[in-house]
Formats: sequence, C-alpha cells, structure tokens
Amino acid sequence: MVNLGNLWQNLLASQAPLQSMTGNATTMAGIATYTLPQLPYAYNALEPYISAQIMELHHSKHHQTYVTNLNNALKVHVAAITSNDIPAQIAQQPAIKFNGGGHINHSLFWKNLAPAESPETNYSKAASSLVAEIEKTWGSFDEFKKAFSAALLGIQGSGWGWLVKESTAEKGRLRIITTKDQDPVVGGEVPVFGVDMWEHAYYLQYLNGKAAYVENIWKVINWKTAEERFQGSREDAFADLKALL
Repeated sequence: MVNLGNLWQNLLASQAPLQSMTGNATTMAGIATYTLPQLPYAYNALEPYISAQIMELHHSKHHQTYVTNLNNALKVHVAAITSNDIPAQIAQQPAIKFNGGGHINHSLFWKNLAPAESPETNYSKAASSLVAEIEKTWGSFDEFKKAFSAALLGIQGSGWGWLVKESTAEKGRLRIITTKDQDPVVGGEVPVFGVDMWEHAYYLQYLNGKAAYVENIWKVINWKTAEERFQGSREDAFADLKALL
C-alpha cells in the first residue's frame, strides 16, 4: 500500500496536517482512502444560529465532496507514481491540496462547534487558560472578538479564519490568521479554532448577511475543544482529528 504520509511529505511537504490523518484511513485497491467523519451532534443541534438544512448540506454534501475528490486524486496520483509519469503527478497536486485541505479544515471545524447554552460554549468556564491568554494578548475578550470578527469579514472570496497558537513560543503566543480557499493551517502553528467563511456555511440562512453569521457563530463555539487544543501541541490537535477519521 502506498503510504500517504510519505507521499504527502515528499510532494506536498507544506501540507503537514494530512500526514497525521493516515492512521485510520481505510484502503481500496491498495490505496489509502478517507471517509466522512460523523458529527458529534445532530444536524439541528446548532439551531437557531446554524440551521439543520445548512448543517446537513455542509456536512453530507460539501464535506463529502472533498473526501470523494481527495480519494479520486490520490488514486490517479498513485497510478502516476507507479508509471513514473512526473507531469501527471504534478497535475494532481492542486487537487490533493484543495480537497485534502477541505477535509482537514472541516474535520476540525465540526468539533469547533457545540449547541448554544451547553457547558462547552461558556468560554469563561470551559477555557479559562485560553481566555487568560486571549485577554493578555488583546486586552479583553471583547477586543479579541472584534479583531477576529473583523478578520473574518475581511476575507475576500472564500476562506477561513483561525485562532492559532505558535507552538515555538514559550507559552504559546496567540495570533489571528486567515487562509484562502481550503488551505489548512501549516507550519508550527496549532489551530485552536477556525470559522468557515465559504458561502455554503451560511448563505441558505443568512443570504448575503455575513456579519450576522459572524455575530452568531460565537454562540456555538466549543470552547472546551479550543482549550484542549490550546493546552496541547500541534500533534495533539491533529491526533484528535485522526481519531475522527
């Protein structure tokens, strides 16, 4: 069986998260294949802030498409390696990056969310260490929310907004970053939580009202998961992802 971790390391080294997803992949015709993770809650669990219709389409259609296209691209890529067809190998790299990134980002995103009013969404109780670092970095939690929301609304086209921890910093310095399309968080940073700003994440409910979507997403952020990622390493964050697959 072709080892996807080695394949990704050799050809797409900057996309390190996918290497940690290989352990629980199934196999088909000797090629590692990936499956859609189950949600940790029902499709209607995030209402009224994210509708059941959006959640079902987002998870069962959009995320599934990334998984399907990733598996198809890997199959073609492995065949190109077997035949030593270097141009064909190169031709598959954009599809692997895009769909692999989509699979990574969405698998992290689902666990970023929790039903409103649940204990996980109470940031002051569920994420005391993270909140302390947020307040140290931005002055207050409200100022952080303003900065993060502004970053989300500043994304042109499609992309993601992330709170990340720099794993090289002594105590894990926090930063807000955005990534384009389905690019995942790369380098040494730990994705503490992310918000999907593709239209398919909100349009059926909010139409062009991105600001309302951003305002309401705060009500369903899973701060317990965010705290765990903040306290842990990058390997821990993606080990959690690996366990979902």
